[in-house]
Amino acid sequence: MLTEAPISSPQFNLLPAGGNDPDRFDVKEAWYPIHYIEDLDPAKPTRFTLLEQDLVIWWDRQAGQWRAFVDQCPHRLVPLSEGRIAEDGLLECPYHGWAFRGDGACDRIPQQTVDVSAHTSKRACVTALPTVVQQGLLFVYPGQPENATQVKVPIIEPMTESPEEWICLNTFRDLPYDALTLLENVLDPSHVPFTHHKSVGNRSNAAPVELDVVEFGKAGFHGVWEEGPRKGTLGRQETQFIAPNLMWHDLTSKQFGRTLTVVYATPIRKGECRVFARFPFKFASKLPGFFIKLTPRWYSHIGQNNILEDDQIFLHYQERYLAAHGGSSNFAKAFYLPTRADAFVSALRKWVNEYEAEPFPGAALPPRLSPEVLLDRYHSHTQHCSSCRTALKRIQQIRFGVAIGGAIAWAMLPLLLWAVGQPSLLLAVFASVIPLLAGGVWVWLGQLEHQLNQGREIPPRNLPDKKS
Repeated sequence: MLTEAPISSPQFNLLPAGGNDPDRFDVKEAWYPIHYIEDLDPAKPTRFTLLEQDLVIWWDRQAGQWRAFVDQCPHRLVPLSEGRIAEDGLLECPYHGWAFRGDGACDRIPQQTVDVSAHTSKRACVTALPTVVQQGLLFVYPGQPENATQVKVPIIEPMTESPEEWICLNTFRDLPYDALTLLENVLDPSHVPFTHHKSVGNRSNAAPVELDVVEFGKAGFHGVWEEGPRKGTLGRQETQFIAPNLMWHDLTSKQFGRTLTVVYATPIRKGECRVFARFPFKFASKLPGFFIKLTPRWYSHIGQNNILEDDQIFLHYQERYLAAHGGSSNFAKAFYLPTRADAFVSALRKWVNEYEAEPFPGAALPPRLSPEVLLDRYHSHTQHCSSCRTALKRIQQIRFGVAIGGAIAWAMLPLLLWAVGQPSLLLAVFASVIPLLAGGVWVWLGQLEHQLNQGREIPPRNLPDKKS
């Protein structure tokens, strides 16, 4: 197991991600982020699936670090994520109480007699995966454990330069499409004015996009957009793809300072991935950062979920159409890519094909999901997010209290007016306003509750424009 380690340590620079074969990228021989540390509860296990392998994440307080095990007890193969952290800090199976130390070794089998030592057998051990914490994320290495310390963790390199000057907004969500579909989407800057019109884009900013790939290889590629977004008004933008799961756009402008759009795409299974979206800012003025820090994390997640849902439904369908046309290996025939705006899309698909980097070769996509399921926020985000989960519970509690308080105030209104005798106009207005105000707050809280559970049916781009 690994603890938080300086990324410049020589141990991380001996082996390339993807293995030593220059013609093939082994997707298991790489580090993947699986959770923000702030969303993990050290008091209980957390389940996650990486590359179709169910894992259990838990806090080993004896060693003071996060652990990741294959989520199967060696006894009867039940998921350890359904168990608990025992009083001595070990991970305990929910079925028969077998307990495991941080290295995966079995510490005790309650059913064995004192003269038996079955717990010392290798068959009693759980498979433990290497873990490391970097930049607030828990990373796991699903490949050969002995390679983990020699493969570099894919961090956001620009943030290592004067890290105290960066302000970073973070979100995540489980998405109903492949990690490669996600990367292909965010590597394409030309969709922003149209897909995200009225959210973070505007159709009026659409213009020719000329992208150039200046470096390409097994480790990824580096691209440049000389003119940059918004018809060149913001300046040159650089794009980096770090194989197999990280990309970012890097833009420095006089208006906003330096901004990054960072996406980690962690493959869960065929047709599903977890996105870790990070938006680091380095402002020339301290004022924007001050206001960003004032915004509750859960409230910013509502807005960020809105943006993710701008293209969620059609990407779910798009990857199925591509699969029907032969998949990534046939992308050049399936897609019509006549302009340089698709240079990064082509580079990604070329990388997948040249280095045999498809995470689930030969696997079929699951059946299509309904729009209601595709827009579900609770199961794809809120239940996994400590901020949104807590906010939802508090909103429901406050809403219930407001409803009870408003009902009591409304019921007491006639009694209050009768007790006063001849009430003044001011008292009558005041007594009437309280129930109405409670009703307004109840409705507003209901809207927030809905936004933490479900996305918008109609994306902003499809709403009619307001008439001037």
